[in-house]
Amino acid sequence: MRNINKILALGFLATFFLSSCGGEGGNKTTSEEVKVAETKEIDPMQDKGIGPITSVDISGAIDDALASEGAIFFETNCTACHKLDKRFIGPAITGITKRRTPEWIMNMILNPELMVKENDAAKQLLMEYISPMANQSLTESEARAILEYFRQNDNNGRK
Repeated sequence: MRNINKILALGFLATFFLSSCGGEGGNKTTSEEVKVAETKEIDPMQDKGIGPITSVDISGAIDDALASEGAIFFETNCTACHKLDKRFIGPAITGITKRRTPEWIMNMILNPELMVKENDAAKQLLMEYISPMANQSLTESEARAILEYFRQNDNNGRK
């Protein structure tokens, strides 16, 4: 019985020393480490997100009528979780057009489930705010109106 215990103890020690030394394989990176290294942080003002919106032209002046429609859609669909100037269940909205592309904003409104699955910025927001954004089943034109409301809000001297 003593010999078996000695053999087991020696085997354990040998395994411990060999695994702790690392040997030649100690400097190799795993495929998971390579994936993390390859994942570069994307400039938020270049990230268009995941979803149906690939291009939005906001080069013109703010459309006040569209922004007014957007304010109504925002009040009706978004204020349970978002406030303009303060963190709530979700992030504050003021300044969003200075932090994200118009495409990203609209894709987040229209496609929050896929955004949280596949977009790094949306994943980070989910980790920070815990609660996923609810899909309000808005149309592209309603999301565009909300974006215009955000643009109007951000251009009225707010940061």
